[in-house]
Amino acid sequence: MLIEGIKQNRFVIVGRAGIDFFTDAGVAAEDAETVTVGLGGSSANIGVGICKLGGRASLVTRVSDDSVGSYCVGQLKKYGVGTEYVTPVGGEYRNSLAFYESRVEGHRNVIYRNGAADFQMDEADVMAVDYARFGALITAGTVFAADPSRSATFKAFELAKKAGLPIIFDVDYRPYSWPSPHVAEEVLSKAASLSDMIVGNDEEFGFMAGGIDKGLAKARELAKTVAIVIYKMGEEGAITFHEGREIRTGIYPVEALKPTGAGDSFMAGLVTSLAAGHDLETSILRGSACASITVSRPGCAPAMADTATLDTFLADHPGPTAA
Repeated sequence: MLIEGIKQNRFVIVGRAGIDFFTDAGVAAEDAETVTVGLGGSSANIGVGICKLGGRASLVTRVSDDSVGSYCVGQLKKYGVGTEYVTPVGGEYRNSLAFYESRVEGHRNVIYRNGAADFQMDEADVMAVDYARFGALITAGTVFAADPSRSATFKAFELAKKAGLPIIFDVDYRPYSWPSPHVAEEVLSKAASLSDMIVGNDEEFGFMAGGIDKGLAKARELAKTVAIVIYKMGEEGAITFHEGREIRTGIYPVEALKPTGAGDSFMAGLVTSLAAGHDLETSILRGSACASITVSRPGCAPAMADTATLDTFLADHPGPTAA
């Protein structure tokens, strides 16, 4: 069911869109005289990446009923992401704002999430979705950090499964969004148990397991009941568990401009490559190439690779590191 759903190359994505401010290359925050604005937010980034790579995606979220919310909706439309399930919310709720530096050494990334508009997504929002239009549901862990968004996303899982859609879950643990580590561990573990594909890094799996040294064992345990589990290890590549196999893959080294956006780009490259008929190992490597492209360019959504950029990168790069 998982691969068949992905091959439809049409995804419903549950989660946030935000606005990003980022400095010029190499400039620290305190030295910045100008910043560039771009679309951000993990789920929005994934949607943008999918659309740039030839897939189709619609976002389910809430945005603030103000100029920043309008900006996010306008940017989603510019990139081709469906906004038919994006609903404005009034009052004091605001879209998330990320301010980060376009540098690796000493990189700082501040995210403002007070009164976040996307956390106001409720069950009515996800019940309005026509799941039959899509092949798979994707979400990132931030959406579970608060109610009503948490309950709404679990409801979306239920409705998607009834419609025959597989669930793709990017753990995406952000401590600042959660009321406590204990709540996060419990909720993210529940979401993982309901998923058909799980993507996370070693720290995220370690968090769910109660210690980073236990993360790999946690991934192996989840793989007994989850079709595909991808355990990312940064510069050391990834280990993918599928049908009793462990697939080890490297990365595409580049001169990084900043560390942000890599995971979102990886997800977009992975699922669109599977949709295009590439085998799992090749798709993981193409996702890794997308991540490398994104960290080498400014911004998040603006830095996502399109098909031509990915093809050129793969043709020109000497190849991935050894697994």
